[in-house]
Amino acid sequence: MSLPTIDPTDAKRLIEQGATLIDIRGADERAREHIPGSHHGPLAQMTNYAGVNAPIIFHCRSGMRTANNAARLKEAAPCEAYILSGGIDAWKQAGLPVVTDKSQPIEIFRQVMIGAGSLILAFVLLGAFAAPAFYGLAGLVGVGLVFGGVSGWCGMAKLLEVMPWNRPAVGA
Repeated sequence: MSLPTIDPTDAKRLIEQGATLIDIRGADERAREHIPGSHHGPLAQMTNYAGVNAPIIFHCRSGMRTANNAARLKEAAPCEAYILSGGIDAWKQAGLPVVTDKSQPIEIFRQVMIGAGSLILAFVLLGAFAAPAFYGLAGLVGVGLVFGGVSGWCGMAKLLEVMPWNRPAVGA
């Protein structure tokens, strides 16, 4: 079961005619950048959009999450529904407006990639130039990444979520 895709230009036209644009990304992604007028309906807390009669257009960053979850999104939409082809990335490439707040931290997923990659690189270099035992630490970071991918639970992400730079600003 899948949903039809719609390009950004046609999506904008439908939105101007009353369609609802729903951003299925996480709150951390949306806080940093979103399409003006879009509604937040994170995939992790997908609800049923009963009562919505106008078309619904779902979007993520690149279109991959929406495509991979098309059946679930179709089930949640009681009306005509689409996937924004290429997500917010394609929306921006089409020259359409986005709201960007660079004061917001980058997404936790990207922070995990930066942190894990940096640790592995450091441990490999230390293994090569200081002591071979550091290769084992690089391997442990790799095991943590595999465990996170298989289980859906990432200790590094949990740790990063409580770091000061990821806390909501006072008054925000």
